[in-house]
Amino acid sequence: MCGIAGVYNLNGEPVPTGLLKRMTGVIAHRGPDSEGQYTDGPVGLGNRRLATIDLSPAGQ
Repeated sequence: MCGIAGVYNLNGEPVPTGLLKRMTGVIAHRGPDSEGQYTDGPVGLGNRRLATIDLSPAGQ
């Protein structure tokens, strides 16, 4: 399994990076092998990855 999380601030304020870290931390059980966050103004996305075949970074 893998997991994704996202947030969109309707007020236009930038998404705090710490918020995404907490959100992906909550779903850490869905993918303990890798994680990432992306923010662009009021939009923030985070993911957790479970490597099922290739555990190397090139396996993404």
